[in-house]
Formats: sequence, C-alpha cells, structure tokens
Amino acid sequence: MAKNAEIDINQRARPVEKFNFFQDQRVRSAFYQIITLAIVGWLGWYLFTNTTENLAARGMSTGFSFLGSAAGFDTDFKLIEYTPGIGTYGDIFIIGALNTLFISFLAIVVSTFFGFILGVMRLSDNWLVSKVTLAYIEIFRNIPLLIQIVFWYIGVFSLLPMVRKTIDISFGSEMVLLNNRGLYMATPVYGELFWVTAVAMVVAVIAVFLMRRKAHKLQDESGEQTPILLRSLLILTVLPGIAFALTGTPLTWDMPVLEGFNFVGGTTLPPSFLALLLALSIYHSAQIAESVRAGILSVNRGQHDAAMAIGLKPGRVMALVIIPQAMPAIVPPMISQWMNTVKNSSLAIAIGYADIVSLFMQTGLNQAGHAVEMVGMTMAFYMFISLSISWLLNIYNKRVQLVER
Repeated sequence: MAKNAEIDINQRARPVEKFNFFQDQRVRSAFYQIITLAIVGWLGWYLFTNTTENLAARGMSTGFSFLGSAAGFDTDFKLIEYTPGIGTYGDIFIIGALNTLFISFLAIVVSTFFGFILGVMRLSDNWLVSKVTLAYIEIFRNIPLLIQIVFWYIGVFSLLPMVRKTIDISFGSEMVLLNNRGLYMATPVYGELFWVTAVAMVVAVIAVFLMRRKAHKLQDESGEQTPILLRSLLILTVLPGIAFALTGTPLTWDMPVLEGFNFVGGTTLPPSFLALLLALSIYHSAQIAESVRAGILSVNRGQHDAAMAIGLKPGRVMALVIIPQAMPAIVPPMISQWMNTVKNSSLAIAIGYADIVSLFMQTGLNQAGHAVEMVGMTMAFYMFISLSISWLLNIYNKRVQLVER
C-alpha cells in the first residue's frame, strides 16, 4: 500500500511536458538548417536567373553547348591527343585540368619529400647543417611565390644555352638534354611482351610487402629485428630482370634528335613547366619543413631519451618513435600546404604554362566567350580538387591520431 502511494506521489510530482516547436531540441536544429538551406538556395537561384537575364539582354549566349565547338588554337604542352580545329573546348578543359593536376602532383611529391628532410635537418645537432637549412627555409618561404616563378623562368631557364649548344645532362647518353627551349627526354617504347615484366614487378612488390609485414609481426611478438632491405632490393631487381631478359628485352627508346632548328622525338617539357615545378617545390618544401619541425618538437623529449636508452640508433629513433608520434601534429597543416600547391599552380598564367587558368579560362574565354560558364567551371574544378585532398588526408589524419585512455 505504501509502495503504491509512493508511485502515485512521484507521478503527480513530475511536471507535464509541453511540446514547443521552436524550442524543442529534437526539431529545432533540423528546422533552422532547413530554413538556412532554403534561403541559400533561393539566393543562388536569384543570382543565376538574374545573371541569365542580364546576359540575354546584352545579346550574350549562355549555356554549355560551346564545349562541343571546335577550338582553333593549340598548346605547347598536352597529355592527351589534340588537333586544332578538330578538338573541342571540352578537350581544352580536359587538357588544362590534366596539366594542372600533373604539375600539382609532382610538386606535392617533391615538396613533401624535401620538406620532411629539411624539417629533420633543421633540428640537427650539427650547427652548419641546422643554420644552412634555416637560411633556406627563411629565404624561400618569405619570398612571394609569383616572384620565384618569374625568377626561375626569366632568370634561369631563359638564359640556358641555345639549341645548338644543348647541355647533355645524361652523362653522354643523349637521353636527357637541356636548353633554353626546355628539357628533352628519351621516351620508352614498350614491346608486345613487356607486360610480362610488369607482372613480375607487381609480384615482386607484393612479395616485398608480405615479407615486410611478416618482419614487423615478428618484431612485435619477439622484439627481434629482421633486416629486409637487401632482400627487398634483390627481389625488386632480380625477378623483373629475369622476366625482362627471358622475353627478349622488349623495350626501346624514342630518342630526341636535332632536326633543323629544334629537337624532335622523345618527350619535351617546356621551360614554363620546369620553372613552375621548381618554384612550387622549393616554396612549399620550406613551408612543410616548418610544419615538420613543429610536429617533431611537439613530441615529449622523454620519448627520444627512452628510445635511446633501449639501444636504438638516432635514425631509427626518428623513424620509428618520433615521426609516428609527430604525424598528428604534422598532417593538419600539411593538408593546407597540399591544397595551396594546387591553387598556387594557377600562377602559371604569369609565364604561360598551359594550366586550366591559362588555357581554358584565358585563351579559350577570349575566343569562345561564355565567361560565366568558363570561370564557374574553373572554380568548381579547384574546389573539387581541394575538397578531395582535404577528405583523403582527413581520413589519414584520423588513423594517425593518438587514442587517449
């Protein structure tokens, strides 16, 4: 009886919940987000319709049908086949996008590689190494990138010897030549059975991966370190080499040959490409080096001392202990640097490299018009690439984050 009375009292003591649409936590956030999305959508539609009406009033055509029209100009650097007068503005957009991605990818790889090395060298106990690295970082990261691009293009590559005095930088093999018109390289021509060598290389890489995984598992279980570097190099060279020899060495080279006033054959990289790649790599390697240095310094000094106390060499301490713990602090600023590398490649317009801005948004726009569409497509391209880089590196960043207990 007393228990029933207690339950009745508790039920009467509870306040009656009243549903308030604008204050209820369950629907408030969703409602306001829908309202915000509707406002943004209306503003976007208003800007679109207003722009379309203004263009129509001025007699300017709109739409994306121009992408199927033939483009009457060529470019000195392209990664796909294209013929002026036959290729379309859609092809021009693809060529510019591929050129931008190609130079950005190479610059990201080179700048990241040297950025890590410079970041570690900056903390070296050797006074000369540390100070020289400091000078490099402070000089190149504080000079505007545009000035560096123009310097390498006008002050270095345009002053190289002329075609008749081409420099052979391949030690007499004439496979890599350099002059003021660019870099000329021999291009490999693969035979019918070269796929066997490619398969052998894939098998060798898988074998090395499995061997490395087994060695790490053994080290985790017993603490025993198994040297696999020499064996890995042997597998990666011997197995594809045997396949290459047994199939009759199905590989030849298309050599650059001087005919008339220029070289023909092989692969040519124009001076604008070389200047842009060098400037982007140097500038962003200096930026990444500072991120690496800050990340290493964020690791407690006790981690270094403990690793040295158990007998690890300084190089192994840095590779196995310090760098893995520093990665959570290194990755976020490195995301920004990779995104900036892609976006800063648009400065190629200053030296005429055929990126998407110079080729599509400038030359193509001057001939075809459609400024709104072309500028919008270019903006969407850079936004998509930047968001993709951010998404991929954020996935990696979550994997390297330290798990707190």
